[in-house]
Amino acid sequence: MHLRASGASMHRREDGCFLIRADEPLESYPRVLTDRLTEWAARAPDRILVARRTASGPWRAITYAEALRQVRAIGQAFLDRKLSANRPVAILSENDLEHFLLMLAGQHVGVPTASIAPAYSLVSADFAKLGRVMDILAPGLVYIAHAAPYRRALEAAVPPGTEVVYAADPIPGFPLTPFERLAGTHPTEEVDAAHAAIAPDDIAKFLFSSGSTGTPKAVINTHRMICSNQQMILQVFRFLGDSPPVLLDWLPWNHTAGGNHNTGMILYNGGTLYIDDGRPTASGMAAAIQNLHEISPTVYFNVPRGYDELLSHLRRDERLRESFFRRLQFMFYAGAGMPQPLWDGLRRFMSETCAERVLIATGLGATETSPMAVQCTWDTDLTGAIGIPVPGVEAKLVPQGAKMEIRVKGPSVTPGYWKEPELTARAFDEEGYFKFGDAVRFVDPADINKGLLYDGRFAEDFKLASGTWVSAGPLRNRILHHFAPLAAEVVLAGPGRAFLTMLVLPNLSACRALAPELPVEAPPAELLRHPAVAGKFRALLKSFAREATGNSNRVLRALLLDDTFSLDAGEITDKGSLNHATILERRADLVEEMYASNPSPRMLCVSE
Repeated sequence: MHLRASGASMHRREDGCFLIRADEPLESYPRVLTDRLTEWAARAPDRILVARRTASGPWRAITYAEALRQVRAIGQAFLDRKLSANRPVAILSENDLEHFLLMLAGQHVGVPTASIAPAYSLVSADFAKLGRVMDILAPGLVYIAHAAPYRRALEAAVPPGTEVVYAADPIPGFPLTPFERLAGTHPTEEVDAAHAAIAPDDIAKFLFSSGSTGTPKAVINTHRMICSNQQMILQVFRFLGDSPPVLLDWLPWNHTAGGNHNTGMILYNGGTLYIDDGRPTASGMAAAIQNLHEISPTVYFNVPRGYDELLSHLRRDERLRESFFRRLQFMFYAGAGMPQPLWDGLRRFMSETCAERVLIATGLGATETSPMAVQCTWDTDLTGAIGIPVPGVEAKLVPQGAKMEIRVKGPSVTPGYWKEPELTARAFDEEGYFKFGDAVRFVDPADINKGLLYDGRFAEDFKLASGTWVSAGPLRNRILHHFAPLAAEVVLAGPGRAFLTMLVLPNLSACRALAPELPVEAPPAELLRHPAVAGKFRALLKSFAREATGNSNRVLRALLLDDTFSLDAGEITDKGSLNHATILERRADLVEEMYASNPSPRMLCVSE
């Protein structure tokens, strides 16, 4: 496999900070991402750019030539409506072909788009987050794929008079514009003039990120950010330029991984994207497995939970193994650390199926960094290795107590948050480095080219009453590994306390397997009280405590939750991750119950 050949250099300053940069310089890159669309439409007009399976079964595909034609038409429609950064396009629905064309059309004529988490419209009960997004954007046009499910969200949060474009399921009596009207617009020379007028630092899109705050903020993504980052990706994974990549992907486009990294990687390198309607859950993997039987990707992206579900299918499906590994070159995981048993299981099937070992790797990035900033580009058996900075990015490691905080600067880093100058100022240090809020450590302090390891988020770390620091992120990953598959999520409690406790969100389907005699409709509280379920959790808690090396990683009590976390209450961020501080604040009564001198019968306990 053709990867980057050079490494990185590191310098330690007198103030104790380490500066790290790639030895290989960043090469030139296009001014606007759709310059690649124009190039590939000329070189390979009939190649499929993007496809999605229809409800009836066959794939609906759009070639490069057809995509360029529609992008120019939609771009003209945007210009006719005088859309701009102050009147952008808000896309409320999930990944689909029209969504893809709208994103590219906006970039082609200099009209920013913003892909919004569908949960804000479909899961939320009060639409508070969607309302905040609308207030920030003041969109001139809103797109929804299927109109009917979005009616309540449109009525509650979209400013009156805003044009709403839909692809299917119109709402009787509700003013809507069919997508075909945009796609049927006749492009004029105004499209070419608008494209030529785009400056690299103009806004290409807004991506919303809430981080640990739970409040959406609009991250400015410029054309320079997006294009330079795609060149960085190509330089660390040179094989992308050797043959057009093929990707089957479900990652949502309201996140930078799916909406920037993956869609951009395909277009930049003349590849093909198959939109996957599967999801990384036991029930959601059915669609993904059907697609993987038919599509053999060259690169594959997923979160560890998705890989865990995939592994269970690989164990029992030889045809799937052959299709999945047939031409696979690279597997990327993100969102959480990959447990070693999962890593080893994927490696085992890989070695049994492939003649060549496939690279499994991760890195470190953020919505604010386009996203790739640090990347592991070599074969390793060390799960959690994030590698070294990519060409064009300089990293600064700042000592913070016993840990090191990583910060970065480069052309792929955002200039800030739209209409949020105070948030922007706090996001950067006095030297202009973006502050991730993440800790890293060296694999080998004497050799930066062995890379960096992720060491958790500072916002999640805390001290026990003894003054002992708890590194919450790595500990949480160890707990999820130990309790797999019974625990879906855990939230650690213990700041200022004598010992650690945790709230556990159980994986109910895995728990039901321990109590098959219970009816499927049995409520979660009854399932979690079942002796087999409670006993298994108690045994796992005890065995985890026995493996602990001290108070910083020994959990003495746990409480199984019989409800779910709330998006509206800020317990879940727009990325689907947990806001630990908000959960502990909202469930303070449960935290007090875990620390009661006389634990309740439902508490799982280990003697101190």
